[in-house]
Amino acid sequence: MLLLAVIVCGVVWRSQWRSFPVVFCGAFLLLTAVVCGIAGTVALGHNLTPFPQPSSSTRLVQNGIYGLMRHPLYTAVICGSIGWAFVWQSGPALMAALVLAPFFDAKARREEQWLRERFSEYARYEERVRRFLPWVY
Repeated sequence: MLLLAVIVCGVVWRSQWRSFPVVFCGAFLLLTAVVCGIAGTVALGHNLTPFPQPSSSTRLVQNGIYGLMRHPLYTAVICGSIGWAFVWQSGPALMAALVLAPFFDAKARREEQWLRERFSEYARYEERVRRFLPWVY
C-alpha cells in the first residue's frame, strides 16, 4: 500500500517545487535502485522468494552485491521510492517514501532473526556487511 501511495502521490501531486538538483538526485536514486534490484536478484538466483522467512532449501548468499549490503532488494525499493518522489518533486510522495524506510528496516530485522536461526555463519556475516548502505548502515 505504501509503495502504491508513493507512485500515485508522485503523479497526482507533482511539481510542488522546482529544483534541478533534486530531480538529478532523484534520477541517481532511481538508477541506484535499478542496479541494487538487478544485482540482488541475480545474486540470489534460485534463492529468490517473495517470503522473508528462509526455506529449508535456501542457502546463505554472501557474494555479489550481498558482499556490500545484506538487503539490496529493500535498498532498491527505498531508493526507488525516494527517487520517484524527487523526480516528480512531490511532497506527499516523499512523505510516503520516508515511511517505507522504517517499515523495511523492521522487516529486515525480523528476517535477520530467522537467518540467524537458520545459518550459524549469519552472525559473522552481519558483523562484516551493513544492512542497507555499504560501510554506513
